[in-house]
Amino acid sequence: MQSRGHATPRRVHRRQFAAGVGPRRKVKEEDIRVSRTLRVVIAKPGLDGHDRGAKVIARALRDAGMEVIYTGLRQTPEQIVAAALQEDADAIGLSILSGAHNHIVPRLMTLLKEKGLDDVLVVIGGIIPDVDIPALKEQGVRGIFLPGTPMQDIIEFIRAHARTHVGG
Repeated sequence: MQSRGHATPRRVHRRQFAAGVGPRRKVKEEDIRVSRTLRVVIAKPGLDGHDRGAKVIARALRDAGMEVIYTGLRQTPEQIVAAALQEDADAIGLSILSGAHNHIVPRLMTLLKEKGLDDVLVVIGGIIPDVDIPALKEQGVRGIFLPGTPMQDIIEFIRAHARTHVGG
């Protein structure tokens, strides 16, 4: 098996090995549905230093049975994608309060595609003006959660749309 640090034409995920799938065999949906918890990277991109909301979401997802990797404050899109690749993430949650979503999301989505991670669910929570939502969804953000969204709605959305579709 090649190390994750090297670019390979086809990534082989841990869940493929757990399902007995080799690197050359096409992965079937039922092979992916092994009993593995969802892995969610929670990131706080940009210069915004307010991370209470990200930590609350991280804890709620963990309490719902998901494995959560919190990257910390002031992450670049490159750092977020590297964490998602290294952690074999099924979803990425961004907490953005600074208004930088129109600069961060395009770069993040480009990097995910370049790394072959365009099947990773991307959701955003925070202060997102209504006029920006259609453009973010067009770029590939699947879920946008504004202040006041019930935690259970976020949990259910991630379970329903993350790439492994594992029930919690």
